[in-house]
Amino acid sequence: MGLFDFLKSDKKKAHENAEKAQAQEQVQRQADQGPGPARSAAADAASATRAAAERMAAAAPPERGPAPAPATPTPGSAAHKAVPAPPRPAAMPKPAPPSTPRGAAHTPTPHSAAHKAVPAAPVAKPQPTAKKRTYTVKQGDTLAVIAGRELGNEARWRELYAMNRGVIGANPELVPPGTVLTLPS
Repeated sequence: MGLFDFLKSDKKKAHENAEKAQAQEQVQRQADQGPGPARSAAADAASATRAAAERMAAAAPPERGPAPAPATPTPGSAAHKAVPAPPRPAAMPKPAPPSTPRGAAHTPTPHSAAHKAVPAAPVAKPQPTAKKRTYTVKQGDTLAVIAGRELGNEARWRELYAMNRGVIGANPELVPPGTVLTLPS
């Protein structure tokens, strides 16, 4: 609390005490002016109020000297307006929730700090690619027949379809003759 704030709080306390005293005097005047039984009830109320105020004042801890001034000015003080505000740090974006389960290996993204800290992996020389096996569809062929003949198992037709979905289309039962299919190894 600054010096000015301390003085304001003292004025505020003095003002509140003056209001309480005026209220007590008014109750006392009403008690003095009223007729017999009303007068004694008002006088009793005034004395009870006065006694309660005295008990509260006695129970309150004694006031100490003025509190030491804080190291920084308060927002309401004049000194606060003379001190420039410290710069605020830039807001950090919230991290995205992890897409991998806990304990799983993390692959750094191209924009992450971890990606920039990891040296680039050496680029391997391109290996001579093995020739892809292909099959040209003939009249009456189905994927199951082709899988049985070329792959040795008719049940591998799903694998054959998965590799060639772009060529075959949405319906695996319609494979037009002349279509060149890539065979799995």
